[in-house]
Amino acid sequence: MKTLPSPVLGALKPEYGSERAQNGEPVAPAVSVRGVTKAYGQGERRVVALDGLQLDVARGEFVCVVGASGCGKTTMLNLVAGLDTPSAGGMSVDGRVALMFQEAALLPWRTAGGNVELALRMRGVRSRAERKRVALDLLGAVHLDEFASRQPHQLSGGMRQRVALARAFAQDADILLMDEPFGALDAMTRDLLHHELEQLWLDRGFTVVFVTHNVREAVRLADRVVLLSSRPGRIVETFDVALPRPRRIESPEVSSLAGHVTDRLREEVRRHAGDA
Repeated sequence: MKTLPSPVLGALKPEYGSERAQNGEPVAPAVSVRGVTKAYGQGERRVVALDGLQLDVARGEFVCVVGASGCGKTTMLNLVAGLDTPSAGGMSVDGRVALMFQEAALLPWRTAGGNVELALRMRGVRSRAERKRVALDLLGAVHLDEFASRQPHQLSGGMRQRVALARAFAQDADILLMDEPFGALDAMTRDLLHHELEQLWLDRGFTVVFVTHNVREAVRLADRVVLLSSRPGRIVETFDVALPRPRRIESPEVSSLAGHVTDRLREEVRRHAGDA
């Protein structure tokens, strides 16, 4: 992954969707979802998870997707990652993709460094010495280089998620898909990982699509928050987060916007309950 210089903290990023190449042509989005529908089963048992979903994510953008349980957030990530195929519509993904889950899913018989080295080996890095060096560098980026020789069971939940993050970077991904990666962590650990993820994103310039149930987390991290309807998932509204970085999850500005998004989410949940 190409390392980009860090922007000045507190500076607002440009409006997404307005990027232009040197020749003046619009830059293609990193992720483009065009009228995607995903259904499971047939006949009376058919369940539509997503219906006509439309979404563009610009290169370098940090998008958080929120919605009620069962609205199709994880289904959308699986489609973008290529783990499943749409029933209708299409999508394009411009770049290499890495996927992070709520659980770190580390191999228990490998050390922290060994888990990262395995991703490098699968990427095609043949030199063992080079894999070890790069793995240590990546673990250093998440402040875990001193724990490279530890087994996963010797690490805390937050540390295991940091290893999973380093493993994702080892895939040299341009697009990082994150499925509630911090949902099982305590508030303090989650806050620390928010900061580390934000700094790595600012430094390296990759694209993030981050699924969460936590609206404050979404506003804390995102350039843009996308709200999905209850099943079948459709985009109900998007919220631009024009707040300077770094942000704090407990700040009045984050709380105010999160409250607005939450109110809109509650309206959607009530509407769905009334239709049931």
